[in-house]
Amino acid sequence: IEKGGWDPAMKVSPIFFAAMLAAILAATPANPASGEITVREFRGDRTMTTGEFTVDAPWLLDWRLDGDYDAMVALDVALIDAKTGLHIGRVLHTKRKGNGLKMFSEGGTYRLRVSATLARWRIRIEQITPEEAEQYTPRKQPRKPFYE
Repeated sequence: IEKGGWDPAMKVSPIFFAAMLAAILAATPANPASGEITVREFRGDRTMTTGEFTVDAPWLLDWRLDGDYDAMVALDVALIDAKTGLHIGRVLHTKRKGNGLKMFSEGGTYRLRVSATLARWRIRIEQITPEEAEQYTPRKQPRKPFYE
């Protein structure tokens, strides 16, 4: 091997490898294909009111619900004005495990009131650009008649 050359048979210290991997991951943006910025992330397995978060329009609520039971989980999320404590509205209601996104076109300082039943949940608040908001297309779900 030439002086200063690299020999593929040389072993790399696990500590060196871990340090290099950590440095690379720290330098990589969380969402390299988009301008999304995670403003806050909340997790839990019970009913609670989250801490405050401030967002500009547009923004996304990215949610995930899991649980040990298929038929007994439930998640309700209400948006609360953090300055006044006023209930702005219910933004999510589900009785099924799953995940989804909801886009908002008004910024502000908010809290979430999360009501969970037999569920583990994760909610991320993502700041997005107006260009990304234009590309967002909500999934159309057929409405069930109220008499079913």
